[in-house]
Amino acid sequence: MKIYTKTGDQGTTALLGGPRVPKHHIRIQSYGTVDELNSWIGLLRDQGIENRHREFLLAIQDKLFTAGSMLATETESPGDKGRKVRIEIPQVIAEDVTALEVEMDRLDADLPPMSNFILPGGHPVVSYCHIARTVCRRAERMTTLLNEQSPISEILLIYLNRLSDYLFILGRKLSSELKADEIKWIPNPPAE
Repeated sequence: MKIYTKTGDQGTTALLGGPRVPKHHIRIQSYGTVDELNSWIGLLRDQGIENRHREFLLAIQDKLFTAGSMLATETESPGDKGRKVRIEIPQVIAEDVTALEVEMDRLDADLPPMSNFILPGGHPVVSYCHIARTVCRRAERMTTLLNEQSPISEILLIYLNRLSDYLFILGRKLSSELKADEIKWIPNPPAE
């Protein structure tokens, strides 16, 4: 099977079980941003971090492929003779959100309390984590916009929200493990 099909040469792509849509369609923007997030998490996973973090990130990558397939699928697609046919795909479930929360609590237990916002950076690995976090927030924004136009699973919105929180906590934990400085953002007072 060839990787190129030439079916997208006119700027459209097919949804799973559904119609062809423009490549700039909000559904494509949503799962495309989830795909981008998955790539950044892969880069983060490839860094010199603890095996436990790598394994958890690999599990997240698997869930992001599931999230992408959910976003790439119309809830129902046209079947033969005008009937709607339900497409069965894997789902992100409440237990996936719980897994993120449990891991965040574990990571956060040994960290000092936050008293200010933290500037991204301090070490390249930490910076990759913050880039993944911001791409996750963009995926969440795209997905909430899609949800306004074509309702999607609520748990998927919750998962993306929680995932960005996890990536923030992981960034803090990695700063601690790598002995990188966490630079607090302390706003300057307004000029008089």
